[in-house]
Amino acid sequence: MATRLVQINMKARDDSALGRFWAEALGWNISSEGPGVTNLEPEGFVYPDPVAVVVDLVASEEPKTVKNRVHLDLATKSAAHQAELVTRLEGLGATLADVGQGDDVSWTVMADPEGNEFCVLDSLYEVTGPIATVVVDCADPRVLADFWGAAMDWTLLKVTDQNAVLRSAKDVGPYLQFLRTPDVKTVWNRVHLDVRPYPGDDLEAEAARLQTLGASPIDVDVPWKVLADPEGNEFCLLAPG
Repeated sequence: MATRLVQINMKARDDSALGRFWAEALGWNISSEGPGVTNLEPEGFVYPDPVAVVVDLVASEEPKTVKNRVHLDLATKSAAHQAELVTRLEGLGATLADVGQGDDVSWTVMADPEGNEFCVLDSLYEVTGPIATVVVDCADPRVLADFWGAAMDWTLLKVTDQNAVLRSAKDVGPYLQFLRTPDVKTVWNRVHLDVRPYPGDDLEAEAARLQTLGASPIDVDVPWKVLADPEGNEFCLLAPG
């Protein structure tokens, strides 16, 4: 058994408005599976496919109070494209943000209209699509590399004391990076990973397997499973499919 990363779940005060921003930012289609949920995916996309990790925005009244521990890195084709995208995103309502990155970096840190941090990189678009990397802050990349490398069938490409990088076993779509940070996790993550087992697998058995790897169950009354990785980062285990 194994899972794969299929979507990013992002809480929003106004999922429709924030969904419109991210649909424009990514150039993706926008739809809704019901009240309070906005779904984003590429044109012609057949879910789930590792060529993209889709985005679900879910309405939540809880305010954002701290820097998110999960964020998106957006890809561009060149430095000129990066500057053009930053300007376009500002026109859509994004703002420049300071998370302590300093001046000597090649990426631009921004925040969406609800304050969710993200980065605009200066390369990678040709190989990843508009989302270059899904980044998760952590205390120990090696610990999370061990867990997520076993939890998913994604390939572990790199692991050091500073970061760990994985990508789909088919070598397509965005990267997943666990990045060492001194920040301590204090609240429920407003942005989190959703993973899904393959067709024919058993949800309960997969949840049990993840717990043997170091995940902790979280008691939430939903049809899927909510767990936390060894550093407490919440994630959802969806029904096989």
